[in-house]
Amino acid sequence: MTGDFALWVFLSRTPLLWLTVTLTAYVVADRVSAATRRHPLANPVLHAIWMVGLVLMVTRTPYAVYFEGAQFVHFLLGPATVALAIPLYEHRKTVTRVLVPMLAALLVGSTVALVTCIATAKLLGVPDPILIALAPKSVTASVAMGITSALGGDPTLTAVLVILTGILGAILVTPLLDRLGVKDYRARGFAAGLAAHGIGTARAFQVSEVAGTFAGIAMGLNAFLTAVLVPLALAFLR
Repeated sequence: MTGDFALWVFLSRTPLLWLTVTLTAYVVADRVSAATRRHPLANPVLHAIWMVGLVLMVTRTPYAVYFEGAQFVHFLLGPATVALAIPLYEHRKTVTRVLVPMLAALLVGSTVALVTCIATAKLLGVPDPILIALAPKSVTASVAMGITSALGGDPTLTAVLVILTGILGAILVTPLLDRLGVKDYRARGFAAGLAAHGIGTARAFQVSEVAGTFAGIAMGLNAFLTAVLVPLALAFLR
């Protein structure tokens, strides 16, 4: 007991506490997900978020204090994204064979996601600052926040919308594609990465390495294409 108390005192005075809380929440959520055979509703990112949020609320900890520890995980997002090149290289022959239909799907999927988002927001009378934050919701957070910031929007709101999009996409992608009868893991993975960026890619890797590879490709290419399309679309509306 003395050792445990000493450990708690040490952690509570350093950013390591919040790093520990973050990793513990994710490990618990991932164990639950594995126990349910990776059921879409048991998405570990979704449940890790509310567990960490509950701890912050109960302890009345400001986000800035929490991020002092969580920034270590945030830093690893870059290397983790780069590491997606490993399965891409391993499956390069498979990727090369379907390059043309893959690029066609990218163009259609990215355009449809952007147009439906902006059109729906306009019909509902969403103010322009929120529209700017909403437009890049389907790309990975770092790129989406950069796009919003460059266009004069609120990057923080964009981050929230990106996470919500990723979680919803990761939850819906499996049952939706099952219902549509899509069985090709290349197509399933590409759809997950295109619509739900990193969280969808993580979900795809849980199902199949091939699906995860194509999800990673879609995530990267969609980030590039959306960075081009969003400013053009908003300039056209103005």
